[in-house]
Amino acid sequence: MVITEPDSTQPDRGDGREPEDAAPTPEGPEPEERAEADADGDAATRPDAKPDDHERWQRFASGATPPPAAAPPGRLRAAGGLAARAARSEWTLAGLFSALLAVGMTWPLAKDLDDVIPHDTGDPLLLTYILGWVGHALRGDPAGIWDTNSFWPLTDAYLFTDTLLGYAPFALFATGPTSALVVYNLLYIASFALAFLGAYALLRQLGARVAGSAVAAAAFAYAPWKLGQAGHLQVLSCGGIALALAMLARGHGWSLRHGFKPERQRPGWIVVGWLTALWQFSIGAGLGIPFVYLLLGTGVVVGLHWLVLRPRLKWQTIAANGAGGVVFSLGVLWIADRHAVVAREYPEAVRDVDYISWFSPTWQSFIISPEESRVWGAAHEAARADLTWAPEQALLVGFTLAALAVVGLIWSCWTGWQRLWLALGGALVFAIAMGPNFLDHGSWAWLPLYEYAPGWDAIRTPGRLVIYLTLILAVLAAGTLTRFADEADDVAHRARVDKRLKVKAPRRVQALLFLPLVPVLWEGLTVAPYVEVPDAPVDMAALEGPVLFLPSGGGDTKVQYWSTDGFVEVANGVAAFTPDEQAGLRSMAETFPADDAVEALREAGIETVVVLPGSGLDLGIEPFGVEVEHVGDSAVYDLNP
Repeated sequence: MVITEPDSTQPDRGDGREPEDAAPTPEGPEPEERAEADADGDAATRPDAKPDDHERWQRFASGATPPPAAAPPGRLRAAGGLAARAARSEWTLAGLFSALLAVGMTWPLAKDLDDVIPHDTGDPLLLTYILGWVGHALRGDPAGIWDTNSFWPLTDAYLFTDTLLGYAPFALFATGPTSALVVYNLLYIASFALAFLGAYALLRQLGARVAGSAVAAAAFAYAPWKLGQAGHLQVLSCGGIALALAMLARGHGWSLRHGFKPERQRPGWIVVGWLTALWQFSIGAGLGIPFVYLLLGTGVVVGLHWLVLRPRLKWQTIAANGAGGVVFSLGVLWIADRHAVVAREYPEAVRDVDYISWFSPTWQSFIISPEESRVWGAAHEAARADLTWAPEQALLVGFTLAALAVVGLIWSCWTGWQRLWLALGGALVFAIAMGPNFLDHGSWAWLPLYEYAPGWDAIRTPGRLVIYLTLILAVLAAGTLTRFADEADDVAHRARVDKRLKVKAPRRVQALLFLPLVPVLWEGLTVAPYVEVPDAPVDMAALEGPVLFLPSGGGDTKVQYWSTDGFVEVANGVAAFTPDEQAGLRSMAETFPADDAVEALREAGIETVVVLPGSGLDLGIEPFGVEVEHVGDSAVYDLNP
């Protein structure tokens, strides 16, 4: 007999472990459990047993006497007891563990929040600038958030890349370069903590046990492919996906292991789940668009299921879905409409199939590690050499996770049909994630979405769908470890001396199931540096805009970051595409400070040009009618003194 345990919707003991002797739930034990209990002659679980029979047998076997009745506690004592139970609860411990683990896995970032940035000074500084701009706009002119101070004189530049709008409450604390850097680094650490906690909540809701959920959640949060995405906060911020799914499943009273339980419907969780899904979408369309289609597909399946089986739904559940779904849809449509404006005004932003193919993974990508991996980076160097763009194509999900998932296809707590559907879902995600590099240039998976699904053509890197493949593998892996825990309890229960007692495996045996955490976290270690952020070479707040920094190109992320000091208008900027007008300004400045370049930039509206060290330009030339000031190794040209 396999002793199954309640899912995470049942009360816990308050110490983070599964309940061992919880009172029967309103729906009562499953039929097969009642039959097995009768066969064993367990007096504590017979249908005719009184509710407190089991507790009485436990006291009898241990020789304990019942405690004397105590007087009801006072309000202060009751509040203290409630606080103590909350501090020992599973979710408090899980949240604390996820935070400490995130700090440890990203160390020493936590002690240098205002000096360094993870990975490099490219995209991370761009995202730091975006956070700074969001805070600046919300404090001063929320309606003007779309037109940033960078990419002058273009409009809607805020939408040229992922917006991080969901982080707006935290961006309010970004009041300058240093504070913006601190906010970014804290969000970077928190993204790993949320990914762990979100996946853990989802797996517990599905019916996995604590050890299996913890190991699988760690594999999701610290998958090796994430090491190559360390510069992309919008990609690391995927915890909301798992958390929203967990909330929606909990609100509907559904788990993978126990199915639909009408009495466990919680409409409040449904509303919060929809709001969390909208928050996840608002961080960035790159992850948000596939998530919308996932929710849409899930809604279709659930709707068909309801039409066929007609499960008992509370009217509050229907109302919560209606209200939450409407808010989610309106928010998505509003953000999508803003992005559609950019697509219309800047045709150069559209990516064709050949462009997307360059960044899409190959068949081997999912077992190739990024170079940032401490464990596999050097070993997979030769394999990465065959990739066209390794930073987006090295997508190792983790060998430990893959091994547990493969075992889970054969031996698991999930049913055979559930494992089959998980396998088919993983295969579908694998095919779509390969983009044009799948069979027949993606004609059977990715291409129909690219051609017919609204918004799908905006996804530059299909390989980032590995998030969903990792999550599916995590569910399979959690099923494997949960089955181990169930079998351990089964062995202990059958070996009990007193057949009237319900026995589980010793804690030291259950603790062994946490051992896979070691190789999972070991594979998640990085060698990527934490780079010191350079200070601005000039006083940004004192410059007269519009300003053009030279050279202009990939290094413009530093300029955008420096501009958070005063937000002077700058023509520089980095995004997922290069606007034609910006390319024109760069072309004009190629011969700067020659007279023709000065005149062209002056006519274009540029007031100041700052030439940075290493530009290769001749700083000895002082054009007529231009005031030049040398600041260190840089030169500031006032074109209209």
